[in-house]
Amino acid sequence: MQQQRGFTLIELIIVIVILGILAVTAAPRFINLSSDATASTLQGVKAALQSGAQLVYAKSAIAGEQGNASAEDATSQVLVSGVTVETDYGYPDAETMTAAMLAGWVQLELGTDFSIVLNSVAGGQSFAIVPGATAPSTFTATGTGADTCHVLYTDATGPNSAPTIVANTSAC
Repeated sequence: MQQQRGFTLIELIIVIVILGILAVTAAPRFINLSSDATASTLQGVKAALQSGAQLVYAKSAIAGEQGNASAEDATSQVLVSGVTVETDYGYPDAETMTAAMLAGWVQLELGTDFSIVLNSVAGGQSFAIVPGATAPSTFTATGTGADTCHVLYTDATGPNSAPTIVANTSAC
């Protein structure tokens, strides 16, 4: 006669405990989808700002204004989607940027998905896009905490330079 041999109750409990420990330690690494989605969305915002800035530069170059510094008059303005965009060396000017002007050259859901923080760096030469319907009351581009999750647009510095657009997703 053959004797049947199976797992004992203690062996099964030990395996279940080991699987539980693995699940508790490994699951949080894979569950954090919200911050990954926010970081990926900000990378998309960065790409939208880059392509929109290139569109404004192309329109400025067609008008022959790509070498002009911001003068806040017709010599440093282009019309994009029916919106007058102030330019600085052909690229959108961060110092004079408004939410309405930004909507002319970038398709973002400001006020529902994103907020714009104007003149976020000393000197007013940049603005930031942050996730969320309302802009934070205090924002520093190099700060720590929730306000480090942003895309920062910094003006072009001369006629042969492009604006700097950086996505900071370290704390999303």
